[in-house]
Amino acid sequence: MSNADTGKGDVTTGSPPTAKLTLVTLTAMVVGSMVGAGVFSLPRRFAQETGVAGALIAWAVAGCGMLMLAFVFQTLAVRRPDLDAGVYAYAKAGFGDYLGFFSAFGYWASACVGNVTYWVLIMSTIGAIAPALGDGDTALSIILSSAGLWAFFLLIRRGVKEAAAINRIVTVAKIVPIVVFVILALFYFDPSVFADNWGGADYAGSLFNQVRGTMLATVFVFLGVEGASVYSRHAKRREDVGRATVLGFLSVFAVFASVTIVSYGILPMGEIAELRQPSMAGVLEAAVGTWGQVFVSVGLIVSVLGAYLAWTLMAAEVLFVAAKDEDMPRFLGRSSGDDVPVPALLMTTSLSQVVLVVTAFSDDAFNFALDLTSALSLIPFLLAAGFAVKIALRPEREKVAGDSTRRELVVGVLATVYTAFLLYAAGLKFVLVSFILYAPATFLFVKARREQGRRLFSGRELVILAVSVAGAVLGVVALAAGWISL
Repeated sequence: MSNADTGKGDVTTGSPPTAKLTLVTLTAMVVGSMVGAGVFSLPRRFAQETGVAGALIAWAVAGCGMLMLAFVFQTLAVRRPDLDAGVYAYAKAGFGDYLGFFSAFGYWASACVGNVTYWVLIMSTIGAIAPALGDGDTALSIILSSAGLWAFFLLIRRGVKEAAAINRIVTVAKIVPIVVFVILALFYFDPSVFADNWGGADYAGSLFNQVRGTMLATVFVFLGVEGASVYSRHAKRREDVGRATVLGFLSVFAVFASVTIVSYGILPMGEIAELRQPSMAGVLEAAVGTWGQVFVSVGLIVSVLGAYLAWTLMAAEVLFVAAKDEDMPRFLGRSSGDDVPVPALLMTTSLSQVVLVVTAFSDDAFNFALDLTSALSLIPFLLAAGFAVKIALRPEREKVAGDSTRRELVVGVLATVYTAFLLYAAGLKFVLVSFILYAPATFLFVKARREQGRRLFSGRELVILAVSVAGAVLGVVALAAGWISL
């Protein structure tokens, strides 16, 4: 049993029972994590970059790549059942403490930034009928979003089991309006409009650039495919972690692709590109009238609140397990008698609060937060895929039983190549901004090392530190000089 499995509370002397989650609940957490704000913004995001042909290629690339990542998490859950917290644990086991720390922090920060997009989109949705909320970045919208942040903090603090049960119910409720959207869009589908949107508008550029421009959007909507792995210590059966990952992915892939493609049959892509977010509501309004916009808007609010719940649970879990494994300061490893990592949950909510305030100073708060969320998650994904390759090549050195198969090696390599391509697609801007967040986080790593009386950095870790600091300095200079902007 790992340290994380003890579940020792900060107010108890014993070990409270850990909530055990079934396959259905784990799958619901994966679906709930992926089906959030992203799917409701897909029509506009894609129409700004590409037409039907580019969208089909983009979904084929993203679907195959993310399926490889889903298989990676499925394989690692079986091959290394001793590792908890998924992404973070795999990075540490494969590449050492410091990169494991970076993976934990990056994944956590990605979740916190992603949570802000949910509140921005909720306020923007309501802003269609309440102008004071604007696009989710006005003073009133930030105040109301902040109230929502802390209301969820209090809800989750009551207990992990209760929060997971609520997420399961919300997941079912939010899938319905998305499926109804696809069905209605097919009913009002105009083949001539679809044909006109096939090749993309003049602003879309070459087909390669069109596909590249959609990649961060596809990463954002698929974030959460690793959800069952992150929460693996609560699973009733270890094999359910891998099954939930693949089932959850396959369940939502068809929905995401359908929402995008059918929208091209309702409006010209130039008009879709100018729609207010959530653009899915605008597409349905064009097809059936005002009630379509209202229907999608209500569905969005339910969907986003469910995704926010799932992501807050996962973000706090990563900090908690990292602290239990002595890669984060000890205070983050404390939990209540109800198995809730309260300090980690508080830190998660606090960072989301800070980022929420920062959105008021951004030119395009929603899209910037969405892209930054995706970029921050890429390093953890790349390290997890790389670990799968290491296991496939040398299983005996990575402490796994049995021989590796050729399938495991192929899957690991494809997932690694795909994730590396995503980093390229993200562009220098988001890589540099990610470094600005990563480098200062090293103070948490130093604090943890000092608590343990250990050497702060090994030789290899000093090299990694130097690269991260150099990237952060370059990022700050680029922002100050106007080379890149938020």
